[in-house]
Amino acid sequence: MTLDVTGLHVGYATAKVLHGVDLTVGRGESIALLGRNGMGKTTLVRAICGLRPPTITAGSIKYDGVDISRKTSFQVSRAGIALVPQGRRVFGSLTTYENLTVVPRRRAASKDDPWTVERVFDFFPRLAERSKSMARSLSGGEQQMLAIGRALMTNPSLLIMDEPSEGLAPSVLDVIQDRLAGLSASGLSILIAEQNVDLALDIASRVVVIDDSGTIAWNGSSDALRSDSAALEQHLSI
Repeated sequence: MTLDVTGLHVGYATAKVLHGVDLTVGRGESIALLGRNGMGKTTLVRAICGLRPPTITAGSIKYDGVDISRKTSFQVSRAGIALVPQGRRVFGSLTTYENLTVVPRRRAASKDDPWTVERVFDFFPRLAERSKSMARSLSGGEQQMLAIGRALMTNPSLLIMDEPSEGLAPSVLDVIQDRLAGLSASGLSILIAEQNVDLALDIASRVVVIDDSGTIAWNGSSDALRSDSAALEQHLSI
Protein backbone atom coordinates (compact mmCIF):
# COMPACT_ATOMS: atom_id res chain seq x y z
CA MET A 1 0.00 0.00 0.00
CA THR A 2 1.21 3.50 -0.84
CA LEU A 3 0.72 6.73 1.08
CA ASP A 4 0.35 9.75 -1.21
CA VAL A 5 0.25 13.26 0.25
CA THR A 6 -0.43 15.85 -2.45
CA GLY A 7 -0.47 19.63 -2.20
CA LEU A 8 -1.28 19.50 1.51
CA HIS A 9 -2.03 22.73 3.35
CA VAL A 10 -2.53 22.35 7.10
CA GLY A 11 -2.91 24.80 9.94
CA TYR A 12 -4.29 25.65 13.34
CA ALA A 13 -6.78 28.34 14.30
CA THR A 14 -4.15 31.05 14.43
CA ALA A 15 -1.57 29.97 11.84
CA LYS A 16 -0.91 27.99 8.69
CA VAL A 17 1.94 25.51 9.14
CA LEU A 18 2.21 23.40 5.99
CA HIS A 19 1.98 24.97 2.54
CA GLY A 20 1.62 22.50 -0.30
CA VAL A 21 3.47 19.43 1.02
CA ASP A 22 3.96 16.48 -1.33
CA LEU A 23 5.12 13.17 0.13
CA THR A 24 4.99 9.54 -0.98
CA VAL A 25 5.74 6.44 1.08
CA GLY A 26 5.79 3.41 -1.17
CA ARG A 27 5.06 -0.16 -0.19
CA GLY A 28 7.89 -1.42 2.02
CA GLU A 29 9.69 1.94 2.04
CA SER A 30 11.25 3.52 5.11
CA ILE A 31 11.14 7.32 4.97
CA ALA A 32 12.63 9.80 7.44
CA LEU A 33 10.88 13.13 7.89
CA LEU A 34 13.45 15.66 9.09
CA GLY A 35 13.46 19.35 9.91
CA ARG A 36 14.32 21.71 12.69
CA ASN A 37 11.95 22.13 15.65
CA GLY A 38 8.73 23.89 14.73
CA MET A 39 8.92 23.19 11.00
CA GLY A 40 5.74 21.08 10.95
CA LYS A 41 6.83 17.46 11.26
CA THR A 42 4.34 16.66 14.02
CA THR A 43 1.64 18.68 12.24
CA LEU A 44 2.09 16.51 9.15
CA VAL A 45 2.02 13.32 11.24
CA ARG A 46 -1.18 14.41 12.98
CA ALA A 47 -2.82 15.32 9.68
CA ILE A 48 -2.01 11.93 8.14
CA CYS A 49 -3.28 10.07 11.20
CA GLY A 50 -6.58 11.96 11.37
CA LEU A 51 -5.84 13.77 14.62
CA ARG A 52 -7.45 17.17 15.17
CA PRO A 53 -6.21 19.82 15.49
CA PRO A 54 -4.69 20.68 13.03
CA THR A 55 -7.10 21.24 10.14
CA ILE A 56 -6.49 20.34 6.50
CA THR A 57 -7.46 23.31 4.31
CA ALA A 58 -6.33 22.02 0.90
CA GLY A 59 -4.74 19.01 -0.75
CA SER A 60 -5.26 15.31 -0.20
CA ILE A 61 -3.93 12.29 1.68
CA LYS A 62 -4.52 8.96 -0.02
CA TYR A 63 -3.69 5.50 1.25
CA ASP A 64 -3.92 2.62 -1.17
CA GLY A 65 -5.75 5.00 -3.50
CA VAL A 66 -8.44 5.91 -0.94
CA ASP A 67 -8.70 9.51 0.26
CA ILE A 68 -8.30 9.56 4.04
CA SER A 69 -7.92 13.33 4.36
CA ARG A 70 -11.14 13.75 6.32
CA LYS A 71 -11.19 10.38 8.07
CA THR A 72 -11.17 10.06 11.85
CA SER A 73 -8.13 8.64 13.63
CA PHE A 74 -10.03 5.40 14.20
CA GLN A 75 -10.83 5.08 10.50
CA VAL A 76 -7.20 5.78 9.57
CA SER A 77 -6.07 3.08 11.98
CA ARG A 78 -8.56 0.64 10.48
CA ALA A 79 -7.05 1.40 7.06
CA GLY A 80 -3.72 0.03 8.28
CA ILE A 81 -1.81 3.06 9.59
CA ALA A 82 -0.46 2.90 13.16
CA LEU A 83 1.04 5.80 15.12
CA VAL A 84 3.70 5.78 17.81
CA PRO A 85 3.06 9.28 19.20
CA GLN A 86 5.58 11.74 20.52
CA GLY A 87 5.86 11.33 24.28
CA ARG A 88 4.79 7.62 24.15
CA ARG A 89 1.34 8.21 25.71
CA VAL A 90 0.98 4.75 27.17
CA PHE A 91 -1.93 4.05 29.52
CA GLY A 92 -0.23 4.54 32.86
CA SER A 93 -2.99 2.94 34.95
CA LEU A 94 -2.83 -0.29 32.92
CA THR A 95 -0.19 -2.99 33.03
CA THR A 96 2.22 -3.61 30.19
CA TYR A 97 0.17 -6.64 29.16
CA GLU A 98 -3.10 -4.68 29.30
CA ASN A 99 -1.63 -1.88 27.17
CA LEU A 100 -0.90 -4.42 24.45
CA THR A 101 -4.32 -6.06 24.54
CA VAL A 102 -6.54 -2.99 24.87
CA VAL A 103 -5.98 -1.71 21.33
CA PRO A 104 -8.40 -2.63 18.52
CA ARG A 105 -6.69 -5.10 16.23
CA ARG A 106 -6.71 -5.15 12.46
CA ARG A 107 -6.52 -8.46 10.62
CA ALA A 108 -3.03 -9.07 9.24
CA ALA A 109 -2.58 -9.70 5.53
CA SER A 110 -2.82 -13.40 4.75
CA LYS A 111 0.89 -13.64 3.98
CA ASP A 112 1.94 -11.93 7.21
CA ASP A 113 2.42 -13.29 10.70
CA PRO A 114 0.04 -11.38 12.97
CA TRP A 115 1.46 -9.44 15.87
CA THR A 116 0.51 -11.01 19.19
CA VAL A 117 1.51 -10.25 22.76
CA GLU A 118 3.95 -13.15 22.63
CA ARG A 119 5.53 -11.85 19.45
CA VAL A 120 5.89 -8.36 20.95
CA PHE A 121 7.52 -9.90 24.03
CA ASP A 122 9.95 -11.77 21.77
CA PHE A 123 10.65 -8.51 19.95
CA PHE A 124 11.17 -6.58 23.20
CA PRO A 125 12.16 -9.13 25.90
CA ARG A 126 12.29 -6.37 28.51
CA LEU A 127 8.53 -5.94 28.17
CA ALA A 128 8.01 -9.61 28.99
CA GLU A 129 9.90 -9.06 32.25
CA ARG A 130 7.64 -6.10 33.05
CA SER A 131 4.38 -7.60 31.78
CA LYS A 132 2.55 -7.18 35.10
CA SER A 133 3.99 -3.76 35.92
CA MET A 134 1.90 -0.63 35.64
CA ALA A 135 2.96 1.33 32.58
CA ARG A 136 3.53 4.46 34.64
CA SER A 137 6.28 2.64 36.55
CA LEU A 138 8.24 1.78 33.41
CA SER A 139 11.35 3.67 32.42
CA GLY A 140 11.22 6.02 29.43
CA GLY A 141 12.88 3.42 27.25
CA GLU A 142 10.49 0.70 28.36
CA GLN A 143 7.53 2.98 27.69
CA GLN A 144 8.85 3.64 24.19
CA MET A 145 9.15 -0.10 23.57
CA LEU A 146 5.59 -0.47 24.83
CA ALA A 147 4.32 2.32 22.57
CA ILE A 148 5.92 0.63 19.56
CA GLY A 149 4.60 -2.77 20.61
CA ARG A 150 1.09 -1.37 21.10
CA ALA A 151 1.17 0.09 17.57
CA LEU A 152 2.38 -3.21 16.11
CA MET A 153 -0.49 -5.03 17.79
CA THR A 154 -2.83 -3.35 15.27
CA ASN A 155 -1.01 -5.26 12.49
CA PRO A 156 -0.28 -2.10 10.48
CA SER A 157 0.91 -1.91 6.90
CA LEU A 158 2.37 1.56 7.62
CA LEU A 159 4.01 2.48 10.94
CA ILE A 160 4.37 6.20 11.67
CA MET A 161 6.61 7.31 14.53
CA ASP A 162 6.92 10.82 15.93
CA GLU A 163 10.26 11.48 17.66
CA PRO A 164 10.85 7.91 18.89
CA SER A 165 14.33 8.73 20.20
CA GLU A 166 13.20 11.64 22.38
CA GLY A 167 14.60 11.44 25.91
CA LEU A 168 16.15 7.98 25.55
CA ALA A 169 19.47 6.93 27.04
CA PRO A 170 22.09 5.85 24.46
CA SER A 171 21.93 2.19 25.51
CA VAL A 172 18.16 2.11 25.07
CA LEU A 173 18.42 4.05 21.83
CA ASP A 174 20.68 1.33 20.44
CA VAL A 175 17.99 -1.28 21.15
CA ILE A 176 15.24 0.84 19.60
CA GLN A 177 17.36 1.55 16.53
CA ASP A 178 18.14 -2.14 16.07
CA ARG A 179 14.47 -3.12 16.31
CA LEU A 180 13.32 -0.38 13.95
CA ALA A 181 15.96 -1.41 11.43
CA GLY A 182 14.61 -4.96 11.71
CA LEU A 183 11.06 -3.76 11.04
CA SER A 184 12.25 -1.85 8.00
CA ALA A 185 14.14 -4.88 6.69
CA SER A 186 10.99 -7.00 7.14
CA GLY A 187 9.18 -4.91 4.53
CA LEU A 188 6.93 -2.90 6.86
CA SER A 189 6.42 0.62 5.51
CA ILE A 190 7.76 3.21 7.95
CA LEU A 191 7.54 6.99 8.21
CA ILE A 192 9.68 8.36 11.03
CA ALA A 193 9.61 12.03 12.08
CA GLU A 194 12.83 12.51 13.99
CA GLN A 195 15.28 15.06 15.37
CA ASN A 196 18.09 12.52 15.70
CA VAL A 197 19.51 12.72 12.18
CA ASP A 198 21.97 9.85 12.59
CA LEU A 199 19.21 7.52 13.80
CA ALA A 200 16.91 8.55 10.97
CA LEU A 201 19.56 8.09 8.29
CA ASP A 202 20.50 4.67 9.65
CA ILE A 203 16.90 3.42 9.58
CA ALA A 204 15.45 5.11 6.50
CA SER A 205 16.29 4.56 2.86
CA ARG A 206 14.96 7.96 1.82
CA VAL A 207 14.70 11.37 3.50
CA VAL A 208 12.40 14.35 3.09
CA VAL A 209 13.16 17.62 4.84
CA ILE A 210 10.61 20.27 5.80
CA ASP A 211 11.91 23.85 6.00
CA ASP A 212 10.63 27.00 7.68
CA SER A 213 8.33 27.76 4.75
CA GLY A 214 6.31 24.64 5.52
CA THR A 215 7.25 22.91 2.28
CA ILE A 216 9.52 20.03 1.30
CA ALA A 217 12.97 21.53 0.83
CA TRP A 218 14.95 18.34 0.16
CA ASN A 219 14.05 14.85 -1.00
CA GLY A 220 16.51 12.08 -1.72
CA SER A 221 18.29 9.00 -0.48
CA SER A 222 19.72 8.79 3.02
CA ASP A 223 23.19 8.21 1.58
CA ALA A 224 22.89 11.33 -0.56
CA LEU A 225 21.94 13.52 2.40
CA ARG A 226 24.63 12.01 4.61
CA SER A 227 27.27 13.04 2.07
CA ASP A 228 25.76 16.48 1.36
CA SER A 229 27.28 18.68 4.05
CA ALA A 230 25.81 21.84 2.51
CA ALA A 231 22.24 20.47 2.71
CA LEU A 232 22.78 19.26 6.28
CA GLU A 233 23.98 22.72 7.29
CA GLN A 234 21.31 24.63 5.37
CA HIS A 235 18.27 22.61 6.40
CA LEU A 236 19.25 20.94 9.67
CA SER A 237 22.04 23.17 11.07
CA ILE A 238 24.47 20.25 11.25
